[in-house]
Amino acid sequence: MSRATLAAVAVISAAVLAYQVLLMRLFSIVSWHHFAYMIISIALLGFGASGTALVLAQRWLVARFVPVFAVCAVLFAVTAIGSFAMALRLPFNPLAIVWDARQLAWLGFSYALLVLPFVFGGGAIGLTFSRYSAEIGRLYAFDLIGAGVGALGVVGLLFWLSPPGTLRLVAALGLLAAALACLGSAHRIAAAGLGLVAAVVTLWLPPALTALHPHVSQYKSLAMALQVPDARIIEERSSPLGLIDVVESPTIPFRHAPGLSLNNIMEPPPQLGIFTDAESISTITRFNGDLGPLSYLDFTTSALPYHLLDGPETLILGAGGGEQVLLALYHGAAEIDAVELNPQVIGLVSGAYADFAGDIYAHPAVDVHPGEARSFVSRAEKHYDLIQIPLLYSFGAAAAGTQSLHENYTYTVEAMRAYLDRLEPGGLLSVTLWVKLPPRDTLKLFATAVEALRQEGVADPGARLALIRSWKTSTLLVKNGPFTATEVALVREFTAERSFDLAWYSGMPSDEANRYNILERPDFFEAATALSAAQGEDYIDAYKFSIVPATDDRPYFYDFFKWRFLPELLNLRTQGAAAMLDMGYLILFATLVQAVILSLLLILAPLAIRRRRFGGTAPKARTSAYFLALGLAFLFIEIAYIQRFILFLGHPLYAVAVVVAGFLVFAGVGSALSSRLDRALHGARLGALEVSVLGISAVAVVYLFILAPLFDALIALPDPIKISIALALIAPLACFMGMPFPLGIAHVAREDADLVPWAWGINGCASVVAAILATLLAIHFGFTTVMLLAVALYLATPFMLRRRAMERFDADC
Repeated sequence: MSRATLAAVAVISAAVLAYQVLLMRLFSIVSWHHFAYMIISIALLGFGASGTALVLAQRWLVARFVPVFAVCAVLFAVTAIGSFAMALRLPFNPLAIVWDARQLAWLGFSYALLVLPFVFGGGAIGLTFSRYSAEIGRLYAFDLIGAGVGALGVVGLLFWLSPPGTLRLVAALGLLAAALACLGSAHRIAAAGLGLVAAVVTLWLPPALTALHPHVSQYKSLAMALQVPDARIIEERSSPLGLIDVVESPTIPFRHAPGLSLNNIMEPPPQLGIFTDAESISTITRFNGDLGPLSYLDFTTSALPYHLLDGPETLILGAGGGEQVLLALYHGAAEIDAVELNPQVIGLVSGAYADFAGDIYAHPAVDVHPGEARSFVSRAEKHYDLIQIPLLYSFGAAAAGTQSLHENYTYTVEAMRAYLDRLEPGGLLSVTLWVKLPPRDTLKLFATAVEALRQEGVADPGARLALIRSWKTSTLLVKNGPFTATEVALVREFTAERSFDLAWYSGMPSDEANRYNILERPDFFEAATALSAAQGEDYIDAYKFSIVPATDDRPYFYDFFKWRFLPELLNLRTQGAAAMLDMGYLILFATLVQAVILSLLLILAPLAIRRRRFGGTAPKARTSAYFLALGLAFLFIEIAYIQRFILFLGHPLYAVAVVVAGFLVFAGVGSALSSRLDRALHGARLGALEVSVLGISAVAVVYLFILAPLFDALIALPDPIKISIALALIAPLACFMGMPFPLGIAHVAREDADLVPWAWGINGCASVVAAILATLLAIHFGFTTVMLLAVALYLATPFMLRRRAMERFDADC
């Protein structure tokens, strides 16, 4: 095997993994974040389908290795761009999936399109393993190195290239792999031609083919903003943290002041809209140093804490374009620490648009910090009079339920406790959310705050809470100490002057609720009264939406879905109840159903047909159960780790890239070591399989206890160090997890080689389904339950595969 062939394998592996991570970024822009787990499932389905095709035509394909590898790599490049471009143009509307059955078909078509690059990429890799099976060690090393470099490298590329530009480069890598394969044989002219085509694809492919903006969902904020006459994008910046678009609307100006009181008489100054991934909106407001024009900000619910504090030292988590910084300056905040996740947003406000914004981030009272909110709070040394968490998502995303699958660690019980720990005595935590009807978000936040206070040892949480609402927003205050009568009077005065509604303060009479923005019932007050009482759990259980407090183990703050109330909502969908459904959850469930169907059709059905046509041993139930359990367990742990490492690494894309790369590389190491371990333990009381599953169980259970405090202690470290720590934590677990599959394949091959393709197929099907099922289980039961379920499956595998394991167990008993 030539060096060029090894390089070709590394390059195609890098391209495939880079494409998988990149698709998550692309669909976060044109659609929503919940498609991330669909992409993982699609990739696994493609790999499984390619393995099935290889089994069915192995001799013919292996005999024509170079041209088939080159064709597969070229087709990967073509479909990487073509399938995505076609998927963008499908009339698929995920928000209509409940009431429009055609959308299920379009979802399936999207799945079928997007699986093609993984079929061809996986086919090229699998073909090489079949052709050079005698040199599997070297091949596996180059495959894993390439995959790891691709998964992590694409994140680095996104700092330099736009997502469409990165897509062109990934496609060019497929062509480069084809060229390298040809270079390793006599097809040098073909290699030169493919190299030239790769350069053309990278540099001169028409941008319109993969342009994102024309295909952004019409329900995302950017798409709606651009419908305004003369509105246009004046600047675009991209990084792994998000695609930033700055929008100017001269004809109908932006007037972004969420929940602004109808009593306000001051017109907001001119604004520029900042959209992250075409959705979350912030604004840069024109400011010339005169605080007078900012008086409109005092007529928003977010202004309430400034009427209870005098010149507070303030921490703003989610500064964005600076609106909340202006509010703090307007009220004379003594010191302002403003935290913003995306450094490019800070760069816009303090650089390109500094004159427009009055250079507020250079104001003497303001210190700006790029970083994630929880990370900053963990490393902060000082205490604050006020911690302000403004609106972090657009109303459209919140109302549509598209955030229901978003792991949000800002609003968990643990986060609330961390914020309270950073408050001065008498200090305030202020959190503003959109108001949705029937109430959901606000009630879940209230319940989360109550639980956080109880865990802090507060006997009467209601005495430390105050809640108000406008026609569109609500603001919850959590005090480090009970509210005084004077402060309650100030809250009542603030709401009366602005026609805001009181929803809760301790001792509040019911006739003070629901006075201005009138609902059929005082739902917010009644809910807050119940949630602050000892019987709050009964209210949570009976409520038609899930308002269970969010935790770091179940960080799905925007998940409100309850299965038992789905029939009622569906019956009322023609009366507007469809808007109350969590679309993200339902789309994920529909994707799970389609993943089951497609994996059966593309992986198992062809293998079953082959066995019936050519004969062979019927698969044994325990063999099928073994590889089914392995597929489920491996992906359960991997998906749970992706979700858990989001908090530590600060962004979903970082977590996906690091965790996927780590599990690939170190599971490969474990796989390579499995045969040595099997030989070393041959005839021992515990075989290699038993040792590996015990190792998995031990490490996984230990991590359940140590990861949370470890993350708390290390979360403030720089990103490169955290990535290294994450890989070091993944290494021992993934190494053990890489052993059971090759050990099982070797065992099956010794008993009956005809069953090996079936084992691969069962494992592939389970992996495809597990990528989605793990997320659904985590939403309902938490990451800990998913991990424990995976451990239980691993512990059961020796008894499934080997009767002698059961015999040993019986003997010991």
